[in-house]
Amino acid sequence: MSFLRRTAVAAAAFALAASGTVLSQTPAAALENGLLRTPPMGFNNWNSTQCKADFSETMIRGIADLFVSKGLKDVGYQYVNIDDCWALPDRDSKGDLVPDPARFPHGIKALADYVHAKGLKFGIYTSAGTHTCNKAGFPGGLGHEQQDANLFASWGVDYLKYDNCNNQGVDAQQRYKAMRDALAKSGRPIAYSICEWGQNKPWTWAAPVGNLWRTTGDISDKWSSMIGKAQANRGLAQYAGPGHWNDPDMLEVGNGGMTAAEYRTHFSLWAMMAAPLLIGSDLRKVSDDSFSILKNTDVIALDQDPLGKQATVLSSAGGLVVYSKVLADGDRAVALSNETSATATISTSASATGIGSASSYTLKDLWSKAIRSTSGTISASVPSHATVLYRVSRSGSRYEAESATLSAGGTVDANHAGFSGTGFANGANAAGSYVEWQVAGPASALTFGYANGTAAARPVDIAVDGTVVAAGVPFPATGAWTTWSTVTRPVALAAGPHAVRVTATTADGPANLDYLDVSP
Repeated sequence: MSFLRRTAVAAAAFALAASGTVLSQTPAAALENGLLRTPPMGFNNWNSTQCKADFSETMIRGIADLFVSKGLKDVGYQYVNIDDCWALPDRDSKGDLVPDPARFPHGIKALADYVHAKGLKFGIYTSAGTHTCNKAGFPGGLGHEQQDANLFASWGVDYLKYDNCNNQGVDAQQRYKAMRDALAKSGRPIAYSICEWGQNKPWTWAAPVGNLWRTTGDISDKWSSMIGKAQANRGLAQYAGPGHWNDPDMLEVGNGGMTAAEYRTHFSLWAMMAAPLLIGSDLRKVSDDSFSILKNTDVIALDQDPLGKQATVLSSAGGLVVYSKVLADGDRAVALSNETSATATISTSASATGIGSASSYTLKDLWSKAIRSTSGTISASVPSHATVLYRVSRSGSRYEAESATLSAGGTVDANHAGFSGTGFANGANAAGSYVEWQVAGPASALTFGYANGTAAARPVDIAVDGTVVAAGVPFPATGAWTTWSTVTRPVALAAGPHAVRVTATTADGPANLDYLDVSP
């Protein structure tokens, strides 16, 4: 939380180009407290209530109830966090923070116990200054780090958001390290969220200090604010990973200031950027459509992917942005995001994502759930302020000719343009000349990429594990050695390793062979 003045102090983060330029500093070693191996998922009340009267024990208990009854817990949300204004303006005679008895009549420990009984975790807030950010002047943690950390631990706190207001000009690293050390000595594992607004480029130093760090000023419930946070955060991918995350602030989904398409873009980009998914809306009031966004398990899976890679920007031009995210199973997530005011076609390719060669790729639209295949092009007509989000999988395996075994006289060449990989197999001009690949099944089809610059077909026998499965298969003329085509034959390959050999049946030898695609 904060006041509007935070937008100024976050200027360092916003200086990142909207193109997603990656900073060059070397990431710091990570804090290894064993926590937040995937980005945190949960709730924080600030965006919806700030310090209004409805921020109370009753509300927070109700949010915990809704986590269970609405299925949010089941899809991964676990932290129920409270923000500023939970305490009285003064510490007690022992110097301890005191919960506001009007808002929290049963105290914070009882509330944490209630949340824990639901199988959830509880988070709290304070500031790395003499006071928090609210004008009422609630006490901050500066100079009270160990006392406050011990108190939080005694209450059963699982997560601390540590703000940056009223810091008295004390060095940021000094202040945030002091609380890190205090939490470590508290005897309780407490996830540590550094809310420094990006003022001192925390991505360059905070990995060994906290589990996540704000890279921006506060978000608000409008398109310009949300997309600005995404633009500031998206160039910081090299600094994120398991246990240490870039944080472009909480979610606004459900607060009513953006369209459904804009909220889907918001959720999509946060998931692509491996950002915390902390719900900022009052779940007692949000629409079913907002719940459907927040509970999209396909999109959540991108955010929670165990590899922990933040998406990088493949291209950004005129407000049309392509993001790509590497996933643990080898798939890629691709977001085609339209920041402009008009519908536009946005395109990239499977090869641009680095997924590797294949005969075809499966694209699953994670919002519409439609599934289609492509030979490599990834493209969509994207409405204004919308994002099309795909999970991209290889449909088959490609074996390049340069990985094959050639009979005597055959060579791997690269003197004819247009081939895949680094070369093609140029078999000897003789009957019996062969090219053989070692492949893995199961498979239902074999597709050979080839070129034949002569006027006549070049027939071959296709054998699997020494048995001819297709005899005299013609590889027709393609018109030029730089014109590539394909020949496909059905096959029944069981799971496991196999040898696939193509053997010329005429004195001209085989066509130039570029690759073998094995399709399941």
